Amino acid sequence: MDAMPIPIVSRLKHPAGRRVLMRVDFNVPLDGGRIADDERIKAAVTTIERLAAHGAKVILVSHLGQPDGWDRKFTLAPVAVRLSEILRRPVRFVSARLDDDEKVARALEDMDDGDIALLENIRFYKGEEKNDVFLSRRLAALADAYVNDAFGAAHRAHASTAGVAALLPSFAGYLMERELRNLGRVLEKPKSPFIALIGGAKVSTKLPAIEKLLTLADKMLLGGGLANNFLKAKGYEVGKSLVGPAEVKLAKRLLGKRGLVLPVDVVAATALSEKTELRVCAASDVRRHEYIVDIGPTTVRAYAAELKKAKMIVWNGPVGLYEITRFRHGSVALGRVIAARSLGRAYGVVGGGETIACLQLTGMAEYVDHVSTGGGAMLEFLSGKKLPAVAALEKAKLTHR
Repeated sequence: MDAMPIPIVSRLKHPAGRRVLMRVDFNVPLDGGRIADDERIKAAVTTIERLAAHGAKVILVSHLGQPDGWDRKFTLAPVAVRLSEILRRPVRFVSARLDDDEKVARALEDMDDGDIALLENIRFYKGEEKNDVFLSRRLAALADAYVNDAFGAAHRAHASTAGVAALLPSFAGYLMERELRNLGRVLEKPKSPFIALIGGAKVSTKLPAIEKLLTLADKMLLGGGLANNFLKAKGYEVGKSLVGPAEVKLAKRLLGKRGLVLPVDVVAATALSEKTELRVCAASDVRRHEYIVDIGPTTVRAYAAELKKAKMIVWNGPVGLYEITRFRHGSVALGRVIAARSLGRAYGVVGGGETIACLQLTGMAEYVDHVSTGGGAMLEFLSGKKLPAVAALEKAKLTHR
């Protein structure tokens, strides 16, 4: 994107002494209450540090998981501790409920310039996902300005991502700016050969992006559970692999589209475990008692050959059940090819939590041009849709000049 349609946080005038409400995406994976991966926390550090360095009082707001009401299992308290460690400075955790105005006010009233606070999980409030105007007003009342740096939640029209932007001078953070600019290159300046590698599970959530990318890409290589639905749509046996009637029906709509490429061979297993028996077979030769757990070696080589010729690559979704070591060969092998092809010979974009996990297994993630922090948001953006949080910032530009 050559010209950003939204104001960037660098345009926030005189931040010193001002309270800045900053939406971040700290929806990190937890393992027994501990943070299993802190990359999303680190991704927001640049904007947080720059605001604090300029004297702003930074009040962070994020969601974590899908709690049903006030569930302490999803508290952001461990995130506050980890953020403090990363920043090497105190981060105040505000556990008070937003509907208790006095407690929240007391928790924030003695903030000095450059101090940082983190509110409790915003999804503890039912009004968040409903974009409730009253919750938006409570959030806006805490601050003088609003910054959205949560690209991973930008496809949601929630109170903390869209509603509050209509009530305060609002800006995009540096992470949001980088995401929009880098992903914008895919839509605005596609380079041929353009290869998309799409895996993961459901067809329905990826259909709009698949249809859009098919108009831009020279070839779309399919894998994972997504490909199983297409194989089923072709009339192939997929054994005990998870497919759905609605997903298969959607896949039939796309069969025969120019550039759509399916696996020619797969790895089949009799059970979803490390010790199971594996069999490489043609995609049309899966047995009823088997699961499709990965793409086969012939497909890996064919997909790698296409990727090695590419000048632009988009990868979203693993091509196998990467969580099990023996089923991750295809995803890791193609991840290495994508990383090796990026930074010069091709413009590489990778997004989605599982996809990034696969990329990290290659040890080569640093070589990819852009690793997106949002899987769903990335796909919705690449489908050509306007992200609700971005639209809110654009409207805010007109309201708060």
